[in-house]
Amino acid sequence: MEFRPQPSTSDACGDSVQAPADTLSASKAPLKSNEFQRIYSVLFESAPEPMLVTDEYGSIVQINAEVERCFGYKREELLGEKVEKLLPEDLRGIHEQHRDAYRAAPSFRPMSRGVEIFALRKDGNKFPADIVLTPVVTEQGLLVYCIIRDISERKEALEVAKHLKFEETLTNLSGRFVNLPASRVDQEITAGLEELVDALETDRATVARFEPTTGDFVVTHAFARQGIPYFSERLAGGVLPWLVKRVMAGEITKVESPADLPPEAHHEREYMESVGIKSSLIMPLRVGGKLIGGISTDSFRNCRRWDHRIVSRMRNVVDILANALARKHADEELQTAMARIRELNEKAKQENLYLRKEMKLRHLHSGIVGDSVGMTETLRKAEQVAITDTAVLILGETGTGKELLAHSIHEMSTRKLGPLVTINCAALPSTLIESELFGRERGAYTGALAREIGRFELADKSTIFLDEIGDLPLELQSKLLRVLQDGAFERLGSSKTIHVDVRVIAATNKDLQAMVKEGEFRADLFYRLNVFPIVIPPLRERPEDIPALVWHILKDLGRRIGRNVEAVPASTMRDLQNYSWPGNIRELRNFIERNLIVNPGNVFRVEMSELMEASRPAGQPLVEVEAEHLRKVLEGTRWRVRGKNGAAEITGLKPTTLEARMKKLGIRRPE
Repeated sequence: MEFRPQPSTSDACGDSVQAPADTLSASKAPLKSNEFQRIYSVLFESAPEPMLVTDEYGSIVQINAEVERCFGYKREELLGEKVEKLLPEDLRGIHEQHRDAYRAAPSFRPMSRGVEIFALRKDGNKFPADIVLTPVVTEQGLLVYCIIRDISERKEALEVAKHLKFEETLTNLSGRFVNLPASRVDQEITAGLEELVDALETDRATVARFEPTTGDFVVTHAFARQGIPYFSERLAGGVLPWLVKRVMAGEITKVESPADLPPEAHHEREYMESVGIKSSLIMPLRVGGKLIGGISTDSFRNCRRWDHRIVSRMRNVVDILANALARKHADEELQTAMARIRELNEKAKQENLYLRKEMKLRHLHSGIVGDSVGMTETLRKAEQVAITDTAVLILGETGTGKELLAHSIHEMSTRKLGPLVTINCAALPSTLIESELFGRERGAYTGALAREIGRFELADKSTIFLDEIGDLPLELQSKLLRVLQDGAFERLGSSKTIHVDVRVIAATNKDLQAMVKEGEFRADLFYRLNVFPIVIPPLRERPEDIPALVWHILKDLGRRIGRNVEAVPASTMRDLQNYSWPGNIRELRNFIERNLIVNPGNVFRVEMSELMEASRPAGQPLVEVEAEHLRKVLEGTRWRVRGKNGAAEITGLKPTTLEARMKKLGIRRPE
């Protein structure tokens, strides 16, 4: 094969590159044609990538050994065949377009620029490829050199990178709305949409609110890349009727190309073609089973395939944004109600409306005592979420009253006529907790002598409280997630699916986000539970609540043991306020009960020898104070943690919690 001499060569971008004059002058005698041909043949045949040569009509005239290895054909099976034989049918037209172009102007051209290209093996399997075409004018006419690179590994690496990037986006989105004031929710949702577009590599994302009275969708938040048009501010139900009907039915709509839309979606197809949308993903926004709107993301540059991984990730985004909007709406309603109260207060100053409001607050939260800023905010959030069916995650240290707050939320909800069904995920062995949650059939396992319904069935149309959710075995977390998503499960030993309508309140003293990173807690379950987190501050952060708590506990215990306490010395109250209470309210209650028994009379006094020094030395870290106190308690019990009069009972901590604290503080029993 001989080549026509060219005055210049082309670089990778197709630009002419003139050979340096000094190189030409310094070169020795040129290679003879047959020697050049031999060297070329060796290099071509031994190239590490599949290479082939076609004529200007696309017929294969030469291939190297790598083509045989990569595609599974023998050399004689390809020579004389059209090069399109190595491409899937849907891409053969693209190759023909390139052939027409290089006939008109022979130049280097990467075939896959802006298009996702696949090559086809003899066995019918496709693989992602990079294809580069280089036309060369020879004495035999126009020939085209074609290099085909298998980029499967590169694509897989990109998919892994995209997955990690989206997981980071989900974490950022979830963190944006924790304890976020309602005034900043809109701003953070818009910022979150920008992150979503960046993670999905789309061009636009839109959130719209559904208006039941008109049947319209009103855009509330949107982000679009530069040069991309925004969605209309209001979408009337009749403009895109097929799409609106699907959203209202709770269905996910995946459009990978306008041509894929069914005939009845002709309005939607016309809209996508008119504004230039190539692909769209639309998902309904629901809170507590109620439709509140929809979210969409659109691609204007490329057609997109919405596989199950993208849809699954978008579900998590939908949960986060839907509940952020619900929280904002609930907060706005609360602010409106508070504004109305202030208006009434101005009209009736002669009445003590503040006291009335406080009485109402204490009535709503029976058994919960505290007027500190932290507790007031906690109770405000509880009232805010109680009227919805949103999942609630109560966070706080052991002994802060998480179960009490769960009862309060249930009593203020529309489900209060049903029971609050409680289960402690840490109190049961993993072998029993599944049957406790979902029930069992007779003979489901050894010892299952009778059929038994689970806690979720008991809580149908009511509320279930999952205490210590961080201790739920990993293998059961997927089943719990299914109940939260679909309200469906099966009893042990049965294949029949049971559907329930249950509002979930969960509580934990563990850092679930850290457990997610360590692989000890499912990320998707965390996003489902972390819809509306409420943090109960520990007692050491609200010492101003201790006097009210002391009197509340004294009255409650006094009724039980027949004592009437009339006074608490100021010095005793100061001592109680100056102590850190690592066991929180549970430890405070146990301490008061012991001292109430050993100190008869109408004046309540405490034995300070049981406690650490009322005020720790200046500069002494709190962890050292806590460690010192726990050592004293353990020494008094001869290092017995469990059982009656053990250190766990005295401090009001669970044995497992006390052992974890001891390990964290480096406290060990002397040998």
